[in-house]
Amino acid sequence: MTKGNTVLIGMQWGDEGKGKIIDILAADVDYVVRYQGGNNAGHTVVIGDTQYVLHLIPSGILHPGKICIIGNGVVVDPWAILQEMNELTSRGIKIEGSLYISENAHLIMPYHKLLDIAKEEHRGTVKLGTTHRGIGPAYTDKIGRVGIKMVDLFDEEVFSEKLKRNVLEKNFLLEKMYGREGVKEEEIKKQYLEYAKLLKNFVADTSVMLNEAISAKKIILFEGAQGTMLDVDFGTYPYVTASNPISGGACTGAGVGPTVIDKVIGVVKAYTTRVGTGPFPTELEPELNEKLRLKGKEYGATTGRPRRCGWFDAVAVRYAVNINGAGNLAVTKLDVLDEADIIKICTGYKYNGKVFANFPSNIRIVEKCEPIYEDIEGWMEPTSHIRKYDELPEKTKKYLNKLEELVGAKISIISVGPKREQTIFLDK
Repeated sequence: MTKGNTVLIGMQWGDEGKGKIIDILAADVDYVVRYQGGNNAGHTVVIGDTQYVLHLIPSGILHPGKICIIGNGVVVDPWAILQEMNELTSRGIKIEGSLYISENAHLIMPYHKLLDIAKEEHRGTVKLGTTHRGIGPAYTDKIGRVGIKMVDLFDEEVFSEKLKRNVLEKNFLLEKMYGREGVKEEEIKKQYLEYAKLLKNFVADTSVMLNEAISAKKIILFEGAQGTMLDVDFGTYPYVTASNPISGGACTGAGVGPTVIDKVIGVVKAYTTRVGTGPFPTELEPELNEKLRLKGKEYGATTGRPRRCGWFDAVAVRYAVNINGAGNLAVTKLDVLDEADIIKICTGYKYNGKVFANFPSNIRIVEKCEPIYEDIEGWMEPTSHIRKYDELPEKTKKYLNKLEELVGAKISIISVGPKREQTIFLDK
């Protein structure tokens, strides 16, 4: 299925079902690389009757013999990664020799989490909907050139110096600006040096590892977290994540050149969802929203928060196809629409009498626009048992063909359920 080095990314607001698609594609690759985000993301994989929810570790870890890498573009909470490693080990998944963390990955510190909570509460009614896991503040420190990297844990003098400087600044913010209790430097130092002992065998110069693998003609799958519409540069800013989930982020977040990428596959739901606050043009009215949420089990893998549900937004996905250079799409949760008599597709936005065929950068337009819909007749029959494209109902094919036409990319994978075997592969 996978030929050459591939970037797999979400084309909507995250939660597109990337975990399952990555798990399937991982069978045919040698390395799986996570290149951005933190433990604010969740990839759910169902194998048989067993469900795995992964937050930091690439989904390829569920395939024996694969090398999984957490790249330099990821921000890592040592406590969270150790918890995840222990959970997988307890379930019989081999970690040692299979997982490596970039020595250049930045650390999430306790003060990042406290600042995340304090800042979000300080925003009052204009919250961004963060997960309170310190992701944004960790990236802020990285860009501000005061971050602490994984490699710093193994040089106590460097680590102590950086920590001291940061605690001084962060306690000032926590105590003077937000009226909260600060953190204790020595407690953090002791805790993180213990983490260093536990993680030492898993930390490496992963950029060198990957480039050596490329020279040896190994096949690499790069996995993004979140989705294109949450990209810090191209998403619905400021209601976005703090990193670049788009395909271009794979190079900077893993330490490889753009010439080594052979293919980009985008993952979309057959409809659209969004977690948290922020504009969502195709969001359904409450009753239908709840019906679709229950049918699709639309609750966040990381937070458990109910997802907002809406019709397929072809404007947003076409925009994502262009930004990512995605030639192929994987469509997930097609079966969730099996009982819909009419399915709507958003083909444009209308704002102040003007029609927008392309996704606008002005957040006010996205917030206030009226979606322009095209109605497609639903197929009204089950699809979760189907394994071949030719066996899909004709009305289902018509819907999929319309999606291809509107977004400008070919559908190569269709998911009709959470299990590995509930997948249709096609080369149209």
